[in-house]
Amino acid sequence: MPLLPNLISLTIFTPLVGAALLMLVKADQQKRIRQVALGTALVTFLFSYLIFLGFRPADGFQFVEQAAWIPGYGISYHVGVDGISLLLVMLTTFLVPIAILSSYEAISGARLKGFMMVMLLLETGIVGVFMALDLFLFYIFWEAMLIPMYLLIGIWGGEGRLYASIKFVLYTMLGSLLMLVAIIALYNEGHAQLGHYTTSYIELLGLSLSPATQTWMFLAFGLSFAIKVPLFPFHTWLPDAHVEAPTAGSVILAGVLLKMGGYGFLRFCLPLFPLATRQFAPLLVTMAVIGIIYGAMLALVQTDMKKLVAYSSVSHLGYVVLGIFALTLTSVTGGLLQMVNHGLATGGLFLLVGMLYERTHTREISDYGGIAQLLPRFSTVFIIVVLASVGLPGLNSFVGEFLIIIGSYPTQPVGAIIAALGVVLSAVYLLWLVHRVFYGPPSEKLKRIAEEAGEMPRDLTRREWAVMLPILALIIWIGVYPKPMLERIEPAVQSVVTQYYSAINTHLASVESGGMKPNGETGQ
Repeated sequence: MPLLPNLISLTIFTPLVGAALLMLVKADQQKRIRQVALGTALVTFLFSYLIFLGFRPADGFQFVEQAAWIPGYGISYHVGVDGISLLLVMLTTFLVPIAILSSYEAISGARLKGFMMVMLLLETGIVGVFMALDLFLFYIFWEAMLIPMYLLIGIWGGEGRLYASIKFVLYTMLGSLLMLVAIIALYNEGHAQLGHYTTSYIELLGLSLSPATQTWMFLAFGLSFAIKVPLFPFHTWLPDAHVEAPTAGSVILAGVLLKMGGYGFLRFCLPLFPLATRQFAPLLVTMAVIGIIYGAMLALVQTDMKKLVAYSSVSHLGYVVLGIFALTLTSVTGGLLQMVNHGLATGGLFLLVGMLYERTHTREISDYGGIAQLLPRFSTVFIIVVLASVGLPGLNSFVGEFLIIIGSYPTQPVGAIIAALGVVLSAVYLLWLVHRVFYGPPSEKLKRIAEEAGEMPRDLTRREWAVMLPILALIIWIGVYPKPMLERIEPAVQSVVTQYYSAINTHLASVESGGMKPNGETGQ
């Protein structure tokens, strides 16, 4: 039994209530605005943690809430969590208060109130995406999170924020509109087969779709998810959005928003369109492997720290897609866990790059050197997060990457081998970054900054320790003891993988018996 009634709704809509409360706070009450925003985010995390505590590792959705919304059209408010969505919800509610706390110095003045409201609205949209069990509701949340992210980049971003925000919206809307068309087609197909209209994900899972229908629907859903991951070659919006977004925006973008693509593939494409998944899996694995190497090579030549971390996301998220479409229990489990690991490690890197920028007002790697001598505590934390991103054994990313590679080898041996080479490349560009920024003599740029300020840049403050310590704790915990995460993931992943292979085997048996031709037409 849940520890509180309606825990799912409380987790989704508490940030929305917090944003409404902020409307009542005067814009010049800066401290109060920060307290309300951070307090709301922490309460939301508490609700999600109660879900985590009450969740029982088993197949099926838990904490389900359902109520008629537009009954004449079969649309309901239907939400819940399973092992696929649970950790992504936790990741979201964990990172949002950290992102809010990290922005205390970077965002101030008349726009602070709007910034905090947008952050909370964004949280409601993201959590809603991961918890929606009605396709119409899912689409509403999917589109709703687009607006606050656009505002974060467009209002609080850097000099190129207008270009980056428009590019982000155009890419995302293109995929979203195609997904909407597929949802409408699925809605009508449901009426034809079930005898009533419904947008319930669980009911639509029972549909029998021809291979041709599955192909078109997979392409419509898949393009939207591929853009969101972002999968090569749909990644070009990402570096611009990351570089121009404020630090808090980059943390949420890298930490959570990009995971919506992987979640969509796993939640919708595999169980709803298994025949099309089998058809397109080799292509998606190829695109993922290209993204791993291509993103790493681009990261190697970057001169801007933030852009380097952005391209590292293109590379690292290729492992997630590889794991999902290698279609083994081990690889899919690793892919889902790696979404969480990437959110922690890359989110941590964006936070640290932002802290360094606040001190020096430059992200150019050539402007640095000798930071380890000047900021030893900061340097230690940065190097730990870098090693986590590289995949050092004992830290979180190693677990996910290891499961992906060994799980992918039986079905995608070439992809697994190339992915393993990508791990080496990630070590090259990240350790190169550490060498250039943290070791050697202090650069002339740093000396000028110190002369102008009258002192060297300060080391980590108490607020910054409060931002980074929770991330470090999870990085080490997952790396050393991933069992609590894996035991919640595996039953749901096992169910999806079993359903997939069951559908494929049924189809192949039908073809062999002459009941159906490979193109989906019935045999005569």
